[in-house]
Formats: sequence, C-alpha cells, structure tokens
Amino acid sequence: MILDERGKKYVLKEGKEFQSDLGIVSAEQISCAEVGDELKSHLDHTFKIIKPTVNDFIEIMDRRCSILIQKDIGTVLARTGLGAGDRVVDSGTGAAAIALNFGNVVGETGQVYTYEIREDFAEVARKNIENFGINNIEVKNKDIKEGIDETDIDLVFLDLPKPFEIFEDVYDTLKLGGWLAVYAPYIDQAEVAYRVAKKLGFFDIEIIETLERGLEVRPQGVRPKTRMVGHSGYLLFARKL
Repeated sequence: MILDERGKKYVLKEGKEFQSDLGIVSAEQISCAEVGDELKSHLDHTFKIIKPTVNDFIEIMDRRCSILIQKDIGTVLARTGLGAGDRVVDSGTGAAAIALNFGNVVGETGQVYTYEIREDFAEVARKNIENFGINNIEVKNKDIKEGIDETDIDLVFLDLPKPFEIFEDVYDTLKLGGWLAVYAPYIDQAEVAYRVAKKLGFFDIEIIETLERGLEVRPQGVRPKTRMVGHSGYLLFARKL
C-alpha cells in the first residue's frame, strides 16, 4: 500500500506504476522499495510505502454494497472469542469486509467459508481477498439455505434477511461450544431470531446494540462529538452447549 503526503491511501498493483493527481511513481521505484521507504513522484511529491492492516485495506477496497462497520465487527470478534485455528462459516459475504476480519484473526491454521448468493458480489469478494493476500478464505457462490457443507464449526455468522430460517442447520454445523452470531438491521428480525434460537436449545442468547461516540479535543476543552455512529444494526449471539 502507498500513502501520499495528504494521508490518502492507495492499493499498489504488482509490476505496475502508480498514478495519482500528485504524480507518477515508477514501477521500478516501487519494486525496489521496502515498507517505510519514501518515494518521489515525477511532480516531486512524497509517497510512503506502508504495510496495510485489514482495516486499511477495507477502507479502500472495491465495494458495491454496504458493509459492516468496525464497531459491529469488533463486537462479533470479542463476544465470540474467535481465535487462531478456528473455523468459521459466514453468509452474506458482500464485499467480504467481515470475512477478511475473520480470516485475519483465525490465521493460517484456521479457515473461513463464506457464502454469497449473488455471483457479482462473490466475484468482488474473491478479488478483494486475493488483493489483500490472504489464502484461508473460500468464497462459495451458493445460497446457504440449500445447506451448509461444513461441520465442526466454531462460529457461524449470518447477515441475511431471515437468518432464523436456517438455525436448525446452523445448530447441526456448530461444534459443542460454538457460537451463532447474527446481524439484523431491524429489531423484529432480532426478536424472531431470539425466539427461534431459544426453542432450538441454544444457550447464552443475547441481543445487543453497540453505539460509538468519539470526543473532540479543542484548545477550550474536550467534549463529545456532536455526531456519533449510532444505530447500524442489532447483534444476536447464541451458543451451542
């Protein structure tokens, strides 16, 4: 990844020169550069080579749909205790924002299987995963309602209009101690999901909403920002015990 002097980030393409309104950086310069090196464009503007985190990459990757934001992704990772070596099923891939986070957390010894019913979204997701350089995520262009292929799964994450329709399959797919996590934009979706999960014998069922408010630091003092990241969606968690 390359960073310009304004702080704007760009993805580099292997073997290609980099072009922006601040000038051109040659492919030769880029191929010889290491992380931390500063390069000059033909217009004498400064660029820096950086190693992107998953959040850096998601910020600038190709996306043709809305994606889950950090406060919700972080809550899923923290509440389920996802870790290295775990196996995840994700459905509703979209641009692969949360799949990339899952893959980043489970590491080389883990595996993520992500289901996307739309072929165009699945193709975008595959390209984003490839560009990030991670190889433990398999994108399946398939309706998960037709059946979950995997078993002995640590986490199933669903971002679907009616996720509760496949809770029985999810229960069978999860290992003992595994988690179900659901993202629901509307409270009635979350409520029905709660009742179905309870009926099927899931434990530790909970619906939560995460709000995020930053602070402004000014010469006069510190105060909460006027605008905040309020409601994005409800998260339901349930565990197979």
